[in-house]
Amino acid sequence: MEQSGDPSGQEAPAKRVALDRPVARVVALGVFLCVAAILAWIHRDDLMPPPEAPALAADDPVALCLAARAEDIDQMRADGVIDEGQATLFKSRAEALCVAQEGQGSGPPKLPGN
Repeated sequence: MEQSGDPSGQEAPAKRVALDRPVARVVALGVFLCVAAILAWIHRDDLMPPPEAPALAADDPVALCLAARAEDIDQMRADGVIDEGQATLFKSRAEALCVAQEGQGSGPPKLPGN
């Protein structure tokens, strides 16, 4: 039986492939960190939710209008005139009405004196 390779009977060490070298591992780690950073950036609102939107100022005309309408709607609900579903619907409509009346909606701005 003939042996191929080294006549001393020992097998020669295998040649290292480029992907087994330390440089390739550092590059792979860099790619992994870049992908993790991109995913963290994409899901930043899921990981760290933004703070709640600031409440409307007390002197804001839309807030004052909405507060008055909401009080009326809550009173109608307490009196039994409307049910919970209607109250929710009326409040959403009141919000649209207040925004439109104060000129902050999609319509034209209010003219002075109106």
